[in-house]
Amino acid sequence: MVQAKTWILTKHFDGFPKDSDFQLKTEELPAPKDGEVLLEAVFLSVDPYMRPFSRFRMKEGDVMIGSQVAKVVESNNPAFPVGSHVLGRCGWRSHTVCDGKDLIPIMADWPKDVSMSLALGGIGMPGQTALYGIEEVLGLQEGETLLVNSAAGAVGSIVGQIAKIKGCKVVGSAGSDAKVAFLKELGFDEAFNYKTVGSLEEALRKASPDGYDCFFENVGGPFSSVAIQQMKNFGRIAVCGAISTYNDATPQTGPYPHLTMIVKQLKMEGFMQSRWEHKNPETLKRLMGWLKEGKLQCREHITRGFEQMPAAFMGILRGENVGKAVVAV
Repeated sequence: MVQAKTWILTKHFDGFPKDSDFQLKTEELPAPKDGEVLLEAVFLSVDPYMRPFSRFRMKEGDVMIGSQVAKVVESNNPAFPVGSHVLGRCGWRSHTVCDGKDLIPIMADWPKDVSMSLALGGIGMPGQTALYGIEEVLGLQEGETLLVNSAAGAVGSIVGQIAKIKGCKVVGSAGSDAKVAFLKELGFDEAFNYKTVGSLEEALRKASPDGYDCFFENVGGPFSSVAIQQMKNFGRIAVCGAISTYNDATPQTGPYPHLTMIVKQLKMEGFMQSRWEHKNPETLKRLMGWLKEGKLQCREHITRGFEQMPAAFMGILRGENVGKAVVAV
């Protein structure tokens, strides 16, 4: 019998998550049956989406949702030999017994000098989100100007770099001077700390006096209301996240952008990367290629210890991470 540690959602979040909303439990797992495998978590992901998705995808008492890179330690399934690594939506679990149907093998030619934790970040879901938002939703073209907020995060930092690869001007906003310095290091043309500028409207206008062709939206709330006013006619907005609203006990209201969207004839589209899942193998090869060529940096914020899962999760909601937040077991 294997002892598995799990993090349970004891109570749906009311406002910002609290330690008391989680409980660490231990359970004994049976030996894998025919066709099953036993997985041991190596890296676990914490992501902003877990905050809103937990409300409608989980019941109180469920294991917290999430993805992990895991090692196959026992196998009765020839598709997943012992010692191989997989990407799985196993949730916040140290060990999992499953039939392998929802497991994705890590790329067979994954370079030995690249940490597999990046399969949860720039060479994984956040990287795919960035690329699909840019290409499938925005249709970003060479020479255009792109605005991205939460730009030092897992998705935003990749968005800006891909836009530069495509020959665009990139403006990013972040919540600390250290994050702004990171954006400059990545090659952003303009970057500012939205918490310290006197006027967000003036900061956006100064960064791009002619306005913005495209806006990759990760934040929502007041930032969005101001940014939409700065869009060029026929501008395009990809709505990926709304982290400024996730912990609101009372929903935010107005101002409402409809008249601006009509007059400027803007296009705004919400999306999730799973829509283009059929393109993932090709997309991962492209992202890995950019990484190996030195065109893409994948910064990580590593927290060590399975017991630190709730702290790491609450940390990203406070904006403590630069790049992708990962828990290393």
